[in-house]
Parts: sequence; structure tokens; C-alpha cells
Amino acid sequence: MSIFDEMKERGLIAQMTNEEKIRELLEKEQVTFYIGFDPTADSLHVGHFLQLMVMSRMQKAGHRPIILLGTGTTMVGDPTGKTDMRKMLTPEQINHNAECFKKQMSRFLDFGENGAIMVQNGDWLMNVKYIEFLREVGVHFSVNRMLTAECFKTRLEKGLSFIEFNYMLMQSYDFLRLYQEKKCRMELGGDDQWSNILGGVDLVRRVTGDEVYGMTFTLLTTKEGKKMGKTENGAVWLDAEKTSPYDFFQYWRNVGDDDVINCLKLLTFVSMEEIKEYEALEGSGLNRAKERLAYELTLLVHGKEEADKALEAAKALFSAGSQSENMPTTKLAAELVAEDGVSVIDGMISAGLASSRGEARRLIEQGGISVDDTKVTDVFGKIPVSAFEKGYVVIKKGKKVFHKLTV
Repeated sequence: MSIFDEMKERGLIAQMTNEEKIRELLEKEQVTFYIGFDPTADSLHVGHFLQLMVMSRMQKAGHRPIILLGTGTTMVGDPTGKTDMRKMLTPEQINHNAECFKKQMSRFLDFGENGAIMVQNGDWLMNVKYIEFLREVGVHFSVNRMLTAECFKTRLEKGLSFIEFNYMLMQSYDFLRLYQEKKCRMELGGDDQWSNILGGVDLVRRVTGDEVYGMTFTLLTTKEGKKMGKTENGAVWLDAEKTSPYDFFQYWRNVGDDDVINCLKLLTFVSMEEIKEYEALEGSGLNRAKERLAYELTLLVHGKEEADKALEAAKALFSAGSQSENMPTTKLAAELVAEDGVSVIDGMISAGLASSRGEARRLIEQGGISVDDTKVTDVFGKIPVSAFEKGYVVIKKGKKVFHKLTV
């Protein structure tokens, strides 16, 4: 099966500029393509992961990826999907974030001889002369047409700054540069980037007379259309320091029944034959599919050792003892331990099970917290010191989140 047909079967492809020509190119030639990543944080997150997996699939099929780190575009900020202007970062912060991205991306792509290429658009955008840029690039863009683009619509309601309005021109210029210098013929991205990708395809045609291509892939959302990769504590990061391998595993182990099959198709290399077997499962039987999803993704992001540990810990949680050396553990600060015990709320906050005292109180009032399998009903309740005699206590939030506390 060709890479094009495989991505189609998995539901990865959303929109294309020329389906017939893109299919022909991917089946008959080695295509150089690129995806841009703006380094707005010091780690990649789940939202980037699907793009990395697409690049990996394409590379395994013989095509050549260019990773474009947006060290220039991040200075401006992409308005796509944002109701407010992005926070401005300094060049030092952007360059630091770019270095963090580089390290993480090496796990997913081969950068050896004739392998993936990594470039930074700051190398050309930071040296652009404004008047020349307007004459050479800006002249090809219709403001009327730009204002109809999805990426600007939500921002227009609250006010679109002129700096953000330039983003589409800059991203389009990236494609022109990569086409001229690297023979890059395709830009890929999430479906929310469709307007920006069309801008680049059109600019290359207007400047060079040549046809290049754009393709977007499905955004990672739940069946209800909500973006995946967010928890009450924020984004699910690929950096083990920001989201532990265990928490990363648990995020995928706990996806909704309606979403697990789609995640297996979009995010893993599990064969479609095996996925179809999981598709036939119902109810608690789907837990097998969720466990496979969580293991495969943890394996890809954190390696076999961490994936095995997380799987062992997860299985221990669902056994009678719920005792595992790999369960996330927090040692309580000495000042929190009084003669009459430890406040349950202090324990929850220390363990990251609640971000504030108010949230902790609400969880207790809703009956969502247990300590060593005993439901906590008193918001002022304490865990007696004697409970720690076995070395730890286990706080359980809801049905699936467990955390060990030690003193």
C-alpha cells in the first residue's frame, strides 16, 4: 500500500491542493516536504506529536522531511485559533525553545546522511528589509481575500493587530525560500493551517510560475470536537520533566471509548488489521485497546524502559493491592506533617491532584477523593501519622488517578 493510501485509510488527510497530483508525486517520486513548528515553549506537546508521526511515516516511505523551526515567525505569533494575541517572547527565549525542540525531534526522525533537514526561518526573516519584502512578497497578497481566511476570523472580532496580519506573508515566504533553496515541493500541517499553506502555494506560483502542493491532516480532537492533549494541569508535554512518563501513559490509558480507535489510527504504527480487531470490542473490552494505545505512545516518546514501567504501574493500579513501585510518588515536606497527621488538602496539592485549595475542597465535596480506599468526606480531614507506618499512603482521585505520599 502506498503512503498516500495508508494515510487516507487511517483518516489522516484533511485537505489537499491537488489530490491527483499529490498522489502521483508520493507514489512515483521522492518528495521533499516541510512542516513548520513555532518554538513557543521549551517542550513539544501532544498537539505536535501527530505532525511528527506524519513526518516519520513519510520518511519511512522514502520522502525527505524538512523541519522548519519558526525562530522568525515566533517573534510575530500565529493568530490561528487564538482569541487573543500571543505572548511576545524574546529572541533568547525563542532560541532556547528551538534547541529543546531539536533534541526531542531526534527521537522521531532520522537526521543521518540524506535524512531529515532542520532549518530556522529566523536565518532569513530576521534579515529581511521591510520595503523590499513588501514589494517582492506583499504585492502578491489580496487583503480582501486574507480577511476571509479562517485563521483571522476569530481574531477580527476582538481586534487583529497589524503584526499578526503579517504572519501569513512570512509563512508563505518560508515556502518560497525552501522551494528555491531546498527544492521543497510540499507543505504539510494541521488543518487549522490551511489558509497559511494556500498562501505559500499561491506565492510560489506567482513568483516562479511553478506548481507546489499543500496538504493538511486531521486535527487531534475528541469525537465532540474538543482538542486533545490538555488536562486540568495544562498541556500534555513530551518532556518527561514536564509530564512524567507515567502521567503521559495514564492520559492515553484514560481516553474516551469513542476516541481510542481514532487515536490508534492517527498516532501509532499499529497495523490497520490489528486496529480493526480492537474496533470490534465494546465496553470494558476497549480497555485492551486503550492499554495498547498508551503503551505504544509512551514507547515512542519515552522509550521501552519507561513504557514497561508505566504499563506495570497501571496494571498494579487495577489489581486489588494498587501497590506499585512505579506509581508516582511525592515526599511530603516536613512542615506539612503535624502530630495529628497531614491535611488531606495539603497532600492533594503536594501530589498535584489539585491546583488550589478551592479545587481540592470541591473534589472532596463531590466524593472524588479516597485515601487508602477510604472515601474522604471532611474537607478539613487529616491523614493520621499512623497511616504512614507501611511507608506510604495512596490518594485516589476519581476511579483512575492514584498517587503515593510518603513522609
